[in-house]
Amino acid sequence: MAAIGGFARAVAPDLPGYGRSERPARFDWSVPGYAAFIGRLVDQLGLERVHLVLHDFGGPWGLSWAAAHPQRVASVVLVNTGLLPDYRWHTFARIWRTPLLGELFQLMSTPAVLRRALNAQNPRPLPEAFIERISGYADWAHRQAVLRLYRATPDLGALVEPLTRALGPLRLPALVLWGEADPYLPLRYAQAQSVCFDAEVVPLPGCGHWPMVDDPAGFIARVLPFLRRQLRVGGAAPA
Repeated sequence: MAAIGGFARAVAPDLPGYGRSERPARFDWSVPGYAAFIGRLVDQLGLERVHLVLHDFGGPWGLSWAAAHPQRVASVVLVNTGLLPDYRWHTFARIWRTPLLGELFQLMSTPAVLRRALNAQNPRPLPEAFIERISGYADWAHRQAVLRLYRATPDLGALVEPLTRALGPLRLPALVLWGEADPYLPLRYAQAQSVCFDAEVVPLPGCGHWPMVDDPAGFIARVLPFLRRQLRVGGAAPA
């Protein structure tokens, strides 16, 4: 954020249910619901045209908003996310999507359990500060938001066709960064982004689902030059 702020406005919102944001009692937890929220946020901030940097569920949310507002998107950075043809839910997702089992699983997810689970599926131990930050946000309302999101999302693979139809003709510049050891969104999806975008695909060895955490210096070294190039090409400096 600080590095990008040297040449463009950078905004990193916590969306409803996550981070420091509110946990609303009523919200549309579906992908279209979050896309609509992003639209309201972009309008409220007065942003005319944006470069999207997306990770995990941020991909479906951000790309769904972009498909409805293609003239307002300049480029995308896709970090272990994007178009997911024939996607099948990972183990945790299947648990969260199952009534009662998901609630029981969330009740048992103490900080110690979370630490073991994340590190067991990551190629290197995650920084303790990162895990503590996740644990600090994971109150019961947040855990319910996770369940509601996954239960409101029937099929991520079904988004591929409408997103490609809306965004494919634009051939938006895209930087695709993908941790090679991601157990939730396998590396095979990285090349699928070239169907829709003018994509530079960069597999990241030794990284898992959070390459920005596994190798922050390497991550920044790839993202900053891409964004600088897009700003030079575009002339004006969108957020």
